[in-house]
Amino acid sequence: MHIFKPAAVAAAIGLSATTLTAQEVTLRFQHFVSPASANPTYFMQPWADAIEEQSEGRIKVELYPFMQLGGSAPNQYDLIRDGAIDGGWVIPGYQPNRFPEAEAMELPFMTTKSGEEASAAAWQFTQEYLMDDFADVHVIAAHMHGPGIVHKRGEAIETVEDFAGLKLRGPSRPATLLLEELGATPIGMPVPAFPEALSKGVVDGGVITWEMSPSLKLNELTDSHTDVAGDRALYNLYFIWAMNKDVYEGMPDDLRAIIDANSGMMASQWAGRAHDTGDVIGRDVMAADGNEIAELSEEETARIMALGAEVTSNWITEMDAKGFDGAALVRSAQTAVAENLLD
Repeated sequence: MHIFKPAAVAAAIGLSATTLTAQEVTLRFQHFVSPASANPTYFMQPWADAIEEQSEGRIKVELYPFMQLGGSAPNQYDLIRDGAIDGGWVIPGYQPNRFPEAEAMELPFMTTKSGEEASAAAWQFTQEYLMDDFADVHVIAAHMHGPGIVHKRGEAIETVEDFAGLKLRGPSRPATLLLEELGATPIGMPVPAFPEALSKGVVDGGVITWEMSPSLKLNELTDSHTDVAGDRALYNLYFIWAMNKDVYEGMPDDLRAIIDANSGMMASQWAGRAHDTGDVIGRDVMAADGNEIAELSEEETARIMALGAEVTSNWITEMDAKGFDGAALVRSAQTAVAENLLD
């Protein structure tokens, strides 16, 4: 709990994390990736700028990358809930089994390859199922990234059999379940740990987006990048952008309204578009450095989809055993995706 001591000291001398002086507010938001990566560049910073502009400077949002305020990526939700930080970026899947319903959005081939479409679906699904789960924070947006890609040292994957024996990083329980079904040895780890694990040979590769590839130096640490055929993502990851509930509720009504105006569906889609923009750039960087860019055949993709369907079926059974209606969760996620396709 030592990470909370600086905040306690600051509070004691009147320098709290959130300052309400003459109805002016400074919010400290934290995330765990490079400020040059897609979400901070195309969503977080523009969102912070919009809040400051619309409030005429009465709200200032400070962004801290790489967990600079303390803690680790997996406990980000608790840092927000407990007021150690005012807000930040959370991957609920980093705490397996804590938010099980959110996994429905992360099941294999659930979303399209559009981060914006997937994020609109994520917000819809969140409104239906997850707001009670997140009741002790204030949710600003819920979103997904673009398609997850297999990045590895050596030649690109061409068949299902090529997964056999590979040690691959996975970001969430559904992703690791799929990797295991494919014959790989999945190793769950948050984003910040991936580059070091690659450089030390702890993993042979992993699944992550195009947009994160440059900031993680995957052009140097891996040789090939493989996507599946079609318009569905091999896997996806669910995020929330949230703030401390007491901080939000303690703001003056007019300032709280500015947060509200930059929340919900529009903010969720905005975050998804940020990933889409970064995916194009990240793929180009990998290709420019001479890395192999590959796409599985439709036949091999169909084989993986069949294995993904087994993962989903087993997940439904598991959720039923926990007292949830697994099939209803999957249907609702599928419906949300279908209802939020872009024209």
